[in-house]
Amino acid sequence: MFGLFGGGTDAVNRVVMAEMAKELGVRINVTNKAGGVSGSIGMSSTLRKRPDGYNLVGIASSNVSAAVNGGWKEKFDVWYPFIVGSSPDVLSVKADSPYHSLADLVAAAKNSPGSLRVGAGGLGSNHHLHLMELNKAAGIDMSFIPYPGSAPSQTATITGEVDLVITSMAEQAQLIRGNKLRPLAMLHPEKFKMQDGREIPSAIVDFPELSKHLPISQAIGFAVNNKASAEVKRQLADAFKKAMNSQEVKNWAHLNYYQLSGEYGEAAQQSFSRLESLFAWSLEALNANKVSPESLNIARPN
Repeated sequence: MFGLFGGGTDAVNRVVMAEMAKELGVRINVTNKAGGVSGSIGMSSTLRKRPDGYNLVGIASSNVSAAVNGGWKEKFDVWYPFIVGSSPDVLSVKADSPYHSLADLVAAAKNSPGSLRVGAGGLGSNHHLHLMELNKAAGIDMSFIPYPGSAPSQTATITGEVDLVITSMAEQAQLIRGNKLRPLAMLHPEKFKMQDGREIPSAIVDFPELSKHLPISQAIGFAVNNKASAEVKRQLADAFKKAMNSQEVKNWAHLNYYQLSGEYGEAAQQSFSRLESLFAWSLEALNANKVSPESLNIARPN
């Protein structure tokens, strides 16, 4: 059984699970368990089951905020994770916006501090943290408007409810191709080339200090209870590695603008620990936590 929260986590894992099932010789049933706080319902449901390897959970970077948001009482190290990959964040405006570059946007923000509204899914999400870093690096104050997910924040940008949006390329791609959104900059160290040939510059070119903390990865994948046996973890790892090397997964990732990772186990735990620290303490700085990260023994980010 495979517990998922829907959205990008669902799409990524359905592709990978189809390939893993071939190697494991079992049928993997997918059940969506959306809701709760930062995916806490799906995670709690899976964690309550026996750690025998037959119950997996879909995870993403946003789930690391579940504990500090009061969704449950566990640190993220209860999981043994497998990271399929991520899609880099892109800053975009609606197609008929007066802003044609990041420089245009920053100039407008400096002329009218606090007037530009930025939509993204979730307070303390990687998208929100990217905005905070950009504000700091550029010396501007663009206002963050949280939405319940990436899709509504993108719609809000198209309708003019907000001035710009920060979400992943995978989530924006169709809207960019359909000329609903105009991409201005990648919140990623490298420029990005879309399949139609257009190139989107990196914000780090204009603001090199962003390289200190970017990228804050989206990190999508799945996990098994960390109490599972070493043999269970080995079997899952073997199937995962073969799935990640399959042409089916590589083709899907290319078409949908995902950058494959393939991290699992201790390496993936370290990646999620870094994200947990960044998200938890950023929320703490905003006075947006319900539970102190210190009380959960979540280390401060370096």
